[in-house]
Amino acid sequence: MPRPLALIVDDEPDIRELAQLTLEQMDLEVRTAPDLHTSRALLAAQPFSLCLTDMRLPDGDGLDLVRLMQKHHPDTPVAVITAHGSIETATAALKAGAFDFVTKPVDLHVLRRLVEHALRLSEFPEIDRRSRNTLLGDSSAMQQIRATIVKLARSQAPVYICGESGTGKELIARLIHDKGPRRDRAFVPVNCGAIPTELMESEFFGHKKGSFTGASADKPGLFQAADRGSLFLDEVAELPQHMQVKLLRAIQEKAVRPVGTLREESTDVRILSATHKDLGQLVTDGAFRRDLYYRINVIEVRAPSLRERTEDIPLLVEHTLRRMVGEANPLPRLDDAALAALSAYPFPGNVRELENILERALTLSENDLIGAADLQLPQKSREVQAPTTVEPAQDFELESYLGEVEREVIVKALEKSRYNKTAAAQLLGITFRALRYRLKKLGLE
Repeated sequence: MPRPLALIVDDEPDIRELAQLTLEQMDLEVRTAPDLHTSRALLAAQPFSLCLTDMRLPDGDGLDLVRLMQKHHPDTPVAVITAHGSIETATAALKAGAFDFVTKPVDLHVLRRLVEHALRLSEFPEIDRRSRNTLLGDSSAMQQIRATIVKLARSQAPVYICGESGTGKELIARLIHDKGPRRDRAFVPVNCGAIPTELMESEFFGHKKGSFTGASADKPGLFQAADRGSLFLDEVAELPQHMQVKLLRAIQEKAVRPVGTLREESTDVRILSATHKDLGQLVTDGAFRRDLYYRINVIEVRAPSLRERTEDIPLLVEHTLRRMVGEANPLPRLDDAALAALSAYPFPGNVRELENILERALTLSENDLIGAADLQLPQKSREVQAPTTVEPAQDFELESYLGEVEREVIVKALEKSRYNKTAAAQLLGITFRALRYRLKKLGLE
């Protein structure tokens, strides 16, 4: 088998030589170029398995080479070398299609791992890139999601998955991991809202024996557990401010410091994150750090709600019922009225709610035929009930009455949105900031 061929583009001879020696020790054949002009000629002459380029070149920008590779050599992963601390530059390169980045001074351990991940993209061509049997649906929205997953699997860029609860955000994250070069390493999901605040640093970064009361032994953290794999931060909006700062540093430096130590440990983790909240609005409101938002949101994927893809409901129904009854049993079916009722229902809980509805209907139905009555769908109602009009009496107080009406409407909106303030504000037709003001004024915080 011929050795993989790598292209190194940098105007500094020392860095070219260091990178060349490192890659040759990994049994790669290497070509080097001091500028864009030379690199273009080399790329036109023969195919490469990997390209590593500096961002600043004498005759142009490393981003120009990234874009060229995306257009003419999309199957060749290209990584960029950036100045230390230039995270904005690295983010721009990832958005342009770079596979990954490494900072100066070049850490050879980090460089070797980057090369290993890049080469694995072409080492296993037999891996099935399709996800139609996992992420179900023939709607245009789902076809686009599946196509996006294939592209994202080839990158190491952080991915932010937004969407309502129950839309399958973790499933999307897991597929990105499973289709990429880290697939045989750990996929570590964590619900950021489920970890007690005082234990977060230890859970994420680990701790050493005796570092605090109850630390009876060394314990690795989530970053260590996901080393060379993927860390999925579900409900990332729930992270408190002090952990947002520490997480930002861990992502930027690719290193963590366990509680009770002074030395940082390097980590190789791909960050995938998700939340059902409006993270952009939380940034505007000062509840989420802007720098962390832009670091985890290099590439954004939106998981569509079920009401946006109602044509997928029959397929989802068949798949869910088959999973519930097993392969050996007859498959129950829905009559026309039941299917029509599901297609007209807004599904605030999305696919998760559909599964719950079908499980209940399966219990109530007879003769393997599910009717509309078996579904027990909630009755449609207006988002917010209009207040009842009253006639002022002798002792009537307008301010007190309006306050009670406002309180009742806000409480109903909060209950309807499961106490998601951003969603409640949208129901009420006001801004998140205005809702926070009213909650404080009415003592509802």
